[in-house]
Amino acid sequence: MSDPSPLDPRLEALLDKQAITELVYAYCNAADRHDNDKMRSLYHEDAIDEHGQFFQGPAMEFIDALPGIQENMLILHHNVTTLNIVLDGDRAEGEVYILAFHQVAVDGGAMDVLIGGRYFDKYEKRDGVWKYTHRAVVADWVKVDPETTVDLEHPMIEGSRIGTPGQADPSYSFFEIFNWGKGPHQYR
Repeated sequence: MSDPSPLDPRLEALLDKQAITELVYAYCNAADRHDNDKMRSLYHEDAIDEHGQFFQGPAMEFIDALPGIQENMLILHHNVTTLNIVLDGDRAEGEVYILAFHQVAVDGGAMDVLIGGRYFDKYEKRDGVWKYTHRAVVADWVKVDPETTVDLEHPMIEGSRIGTPGQADPSYSFFEIFNWGKGPHQYR
């Protein structure tokens, strides 16, 4: 039996870029849900993470520190807007534009922080799987409201499921196929 013919390089590049895109989306989900086990699965063991004042160093140590970093973050909501990905064999780089909303508990109340920024990413495919080797956060602008304007009791959302950090988020009980980090859907 002969080996199957190799994929057209254009198709292989498209598949690699899609895998990296799913990795980026999985990062946003893991951050927003405070799912640090999922977050850990997205980085290679020797990866680096630069997260401004919060952390600079080995990504696994960053993930170990996340519970303390996230403890006062009531809402995290990361939105990817533009992805620029360049491939070089089993290495790639990405400039990922994001809008990240944070509702942060402060002195018995909460404040809102909206950040427009980018991730500068380096990825490697090892054993057929793309993961981060280096991620650096870049802030382009920030808007801070010292008092939150979020109203999760407004009549417009009455009866809606309300997102929360952690396993209590309704996505964990609603979805059956995603499996959130388990089974064949690696990044979901």
